[in-house]
Amino acid sequence: MACPLIWHDVDVTSKTSPKTVRGVRAQLRAARRRSPLFGRPGFLIRRLHQLHCALFLEETRGYEITPVQYSLMTALAARGELEQNSLALEIGLELSSVSEVVPRMARRGLITRRRSLEDRRVRLIRLTRKGAALLRSMAVAVQRAHDRTIDHLRPPDREWFLLQLIRLVEANKESGRVPLRLR
Repeated sequence: MACPLIWHDVDVTSKTSPKTVRGVRAQLRAARRRSPLFGRPGFLIRRLHQLHCALFLEETRGYEITPVQYSLMTALAARGELEQNSLALEIGLELSSVSEVVPRMARRGLITRRRSLEDRRVRLIRLTRKGAALLRSMAVAVQRAHDRTIDHLRPPDREWFLLQLIRLVEANKESGRVPLRLR
């Protein structure tokens, strides 16, 4: 079943009338006249990411945690102890980036690192109690940042938008330099 797109009180589905489709296309043309970049999904996704990061940092000021660090702690809270390589796949981040973030978080006492007993080359990462407490204490502020990112959409549009983002991420999870591990 097609997920409807509500655009200015217009229901756009696979059974959309030609009049509705023309209205959506007219709105897209008008947006592209404001900026030719509005016709480029990559630009819009990157720009929305920039905006969300700014909102995240504003809402979580005082915690001294970046969105990447929060994602890393969230993955560890959900999955338990992980190999550093697996952690990178869980959050869709390059291993080199995870390798830079992990020592800083370990120095703050938010995570622990240890060598695997089975394979001394493997680093195992675990969220500490301090890290778990920080994760819990940040939850409301982080949710505010997420809400603010999409609060200019009507509530049913927010769910539709998230579903479309999920579809795009899942459809392209193997693309790029780093795949994303999904369960």
